[in-house]
Amino acid sequence: MIQPWLESAWARLLALGARLPHAMLFVGPPGLGKRDLAEALAARLLCESPRADGHACGTCDACNWRSGGNHPDFYRVVPAAVADQADGGEEGGATAAADGGAGKAKSSQIVIEQIRELQSALAVTGHHSEQRVVVVDPAEAMNTFTANALLKLLEEPPAGCTFLLVSSAPRRLLPTIRSRCQQWSFPRPDAAQREVWLRGQGKDIEVLLDLAGGLPLAATRLAERDGAAFAARFVRDLSGDPDVLKLAGQWEAWLKSKESLAAGFGLPMLVDWMQRWVADLVALRLGGRARFYPGQEKTLTALAARMNVASASNCYNELAQIRRVVAHPLNLRLFIEDMLMRYARALKGARS
Repeated sequence: MIQPWLESAWARLLALGARLPHAMLFVGPPGLGKRDLAEALAARLLCESPRADGHACGTCDACNWRSGGNHPDFYRVVPAAVADQADGGEEGGATAAADGGAGKAKSSQIVIEQIRELQSALAVTGHHSEQRVVVVDPAEAMNTFTANALLKLLEEPPAGCTFLLVSSAPRRLLPTIRSRCQQWSFPRPDAAQREVWLRGQGKDIEVLLDLAGGLPLAATRLAERDGAAFAARFVRDLSGDPDVLKLAGQWEAWLKSKESLAAGFGLPMLVDWMQRWVADLVALRLGGRARFYPGQEKTLTALAARMNVASASNCYNELAQIRRVVAHPLNLRLFIEDMLMRYARALKGARS
C-alpha cells in the first residue's frame, strides 16, 4: 500500500519506465512508509502483468511467489533482529537474514555473509525472468566491510538487477554507496495530509502523532503497543521535580516489566521521548511552541521558565550525545540516572 503522502513519488517512479536507475536510495524518517514504496516497486518490477494504475496485479505466478516468500529473483537483505519488522510495509519475499544461532542474540546488523550469499545468488541469471530485485533495509545497518561488499555489486550491477536501499540515516552510509544510488528523499506529511489521515483514527492517535513527530505509521505502531499509556506515565513522571535516584529505579523496573517487553518499549524509545520533551522546553524557552507534547504546553512552559537558554540547549545536546550509546549501555540503572541528572541540572539553570 502506497501512503497518500507518497503517491506523488510513486507517480514519478512509474513515469521513469525503462529509465529507472539500477540502484535507488529511499530516504526519510522512520514511520513514513518508505518500505511500503520499495515493496510496491519491487512487486511491480517482478509482476508479469502490472495493472493500469502501475501496481502489481497480485494474481500472476510471480506475485504469488513473492507474497508467499518464494520468488527466486527477489532478495530482501535485512538484519536478523528486525527481520519481522517493517517501516509500515508488508512482509513476503526471499529474506537474506542470518540469525545468531541457537541460544545467541540475533544480529542487529546486516552482516557480510548476507552480501556474499547475495553475490553468489546474483552470479547466475534470473530464474523466472531477466528482472531481479534486491531490497536492503535498513541500509545503515551495514558496517564498513558489509557496505564495501555491496559496493562491488553496485559498481558492476548484474544484468536486469535493481537495488532498492531504504534508510532513515543516510549519513551513516558510505559516501561511495550514496554516490552509486539515485537518492529519493521523502518529507513528512504536511498539516493537511495529517489532518486527512487522522479522520477515523482512535482518540489517542493525535497525541501519539505529535509524539511521533508527525509520522503517521510511527504513531500507528505506538498505538498498537499501548503507547498512549506509556506516554501518559512518562509525562506524569516529568511534570514536577524528579527525584533522580527514585525515578531511575522506577524507570529501570518499568523498562524490565512484562508490559514494556511485550510492547517493545525499551531504552531507545525512552531516550527519544526524553529528547523530544527537552526539545519542546528549548523551543518554549526561545519563544516558540511545543511540537511533540502540545497538550502539555502549560506544564512545559512552567518548567521552561525555570531554565535559561544555555542550560536547556546544553541538556538537549547532552541527550543527543548519550543517544549514540543507547543500544549498548554498560549499566541500565546508571544510564538512566545520568540522563535524569542532566535534566534535573538543566531545571536549575535559571537559578544558577
